[in-house]
Amino acid sequence: MKTKITEARKRLGITQEELAKQVDVTRQTIIALEQDKYNPSLVLAYKIKKVLKKEHIEDLFDFNP
Repeated sequence: MKTKITEARKRLGITQEELAKQVDVTRQTIIALEQDKYNPSLVLAYKIKKVLKKEHIEDLFDFNP
């Protein structure tokens, strides 16, 4: 799954560590998400969307194969 987390996070000036703490995961999880190597749970995707101030989960995650 492709993500736009890196761009959204940098636009808000949030580090990987800060995002990880706010959504209650490790920095390694954020790295894996940003490298498209990990598919988040719906709950985690929602938390990330909220922290990165996006209206829809689809604004950050591309669910098309």
